[in-house]
Amino acid sequence: MIIAVLLTVFNRKEQTLSCLKRLFDQDISQSFEISVFMVDDGSADGTSDAVKDRFPKVNVIKGSGDLFWNRGMHLAWTTALKKQEFDYYLWLNDDTYLKRDALKKLLNTSYDFKNESIIVGTTSALNNHNLVTYGGRSRKKGLLIPKESPEECDYFNGNIVLIPSYVYKIVGLNDPIFRHALGDFDYGLRAKAKGVKIYIASEILGRCDLHTELATWCNPKKSFLKRWKAFRSPLGNNPEEFYKFEKRHKGLGIALFHYLTNHIRLVAPKLWN
Repeated sequence: MIIAVLLTVFNRKEQTLSCLKRLFDQDISQSFEISVFMVDDGSADGTSDAVKDRFPKVNVIKGSGDLFWNRGMHLAWTTALKKQEFDYYLWLNDDTYLKRDALKKLLNTSYDFKNESIIVGTTSALNNHNLVTYGGRSRKKGLLIPKESPEECDYFNGNIVLIPSYVYKIVGLNDPIFRHALGDFDYGLRAKAKGVKIYIASEILGRCDLHTELATWCNPKKSFLKRWKAFRSPLGNNPEEFYKFEKRHKGLGIALFHYLTNHIRLVAPKLWN
């Protein structure tokens, strides 16, 4: 059984190396093989060379520099598929550090559901193991906290996600219409719409700090020019992509409403204080 591990990285050399070390240190059966496909989207800190030196088996793919996370993951996935079809596809963020038995728990959970469901791993903060940061999400409850047994969710963050081949053949790839964010949420919601179930595995499976700083585009302490640039950036609100996401999953009315109110918030962010 072969697992294709998909990553997109950019200028986080030490984090990337730590992430890969924990990946290759996973306690899994010898019947499983890991094949890593890593897109380096224009790093200037020597990430690619360092990875090639320490982990020569990693397939390093040079990005164009403007792919960002979701399109980088799409490139990693399509590159993997050109090599062969795999039994599983693991999405992994390079700022996420797997527990040593994380992959084993993901695979066991997938097996429990006949390898026909998406299995999501939950992360907690690096210095606060009680603070859940990323994982599976419910439309009603938001981010879910793992329990003693797997729990069904509606969509997920893309930090740790195991997608069996069965699911890939139904849902396909992540949609490159989204450049950075939203691609993971969209994939989960599309999977649910096609009848694929999603579960969060029991226990915390990794560590990743939460990015909690108020976004620049709606921060009243920033100048309008800085807010505008952030608003139009793939790392910002990305109004057209957000509109397409909401129209697809929430309907035209909500998409139009938020498209308008987000522009108002850009111009007058203090109204939301």
